[in-house]
Amino acid sequence: MAEFVYPPVIGAALTAFRALDVRIKIIGAEHIPAEGGAVLVSNHISYLDFLFAGLGAYRGGKRKTRFMAKDDVFRHRISGPLMRGMKHIPVDRTDGQPAYEAAVRALKAGEVVGVFPEATISRSFMLKKFKTGAARMAADSGAPLLPVILWGTQQLWTKGRPKTLTKRHVPVTIMIGEPIHLGPNDKPVMVTRKLRAAMSEMLDRAQRDYPGKPSGPDDTWWLPAQLGGTAPTLEVAEAEDEAEALAKAERRAARG
Repeated sequence: MAEFVYPPVIGAALTAFRALDVRIKIIGAEHIPAEGGAVLVSNHISYLDFLFAGLGAYRGGKRKTRFMAKDDVFRHRISGPLMRGMKHIPVDRTDGQPAYEAAVRALKAGEVVGVFPEATISRSFMLKKFKTGAARMAADSGAPLLPVILWGTQQLWTKGRPKTLTKRHVPVTIMIGEPIHLGPNDKPVMVTRKLRAAMSEMLDRAQRDYPGKPSGPDDTWWLPAQLGGTAPTLEVAEAEDEAEALAKAERRAARG
């Protein structure tokens, strides 16, 4: 079923990007493995990141990425059939083991599995702490880690900002790094640190070489504070995430 669903979705996305003149630049496409399993690991700055990270793998090697995503998306009447048809992997945040096992099976079967190790969108647009799941999946499946950095996608639709899906001429960088192969004695915690360090260097390069500039003083929200923008710092963003999680928990308890 996936082969009937995935290509039209990719085609529709590419058509929309062309209509909006989204200026996509893919760097490092040669690092996409032609075959075999791989854990595609991307930073997370936009609700559209799965489209762009998946596009990098598709353009680079015609690989279709099966992303791990929260199961709420699979229950939606519109997105649900598409997500299932593209063989993405639903994650129940109260019990992630079935999703983990499904991902490892997909990797062993030669699929590319997409993971956002920060778990949620980074409000600071810098790298948050990484969870070790991607490294553990790579270790259990024998598949390499494939680091991917996105930049510019936050201008289209991100957390705490209105959708600007009709914004034109937005440059988007998709940077794919060299695969990281795990040895038999590599520990997931140490591998995760190595992965995050590599992706931090990639993010710095993507930001430094990015051709887009704020249109004026009111358009600096999408730039990190350390680059002179008005996005919250990592510390402030983390506090906002904690407050949001607490408020959600209280709402669930009240419904309860």
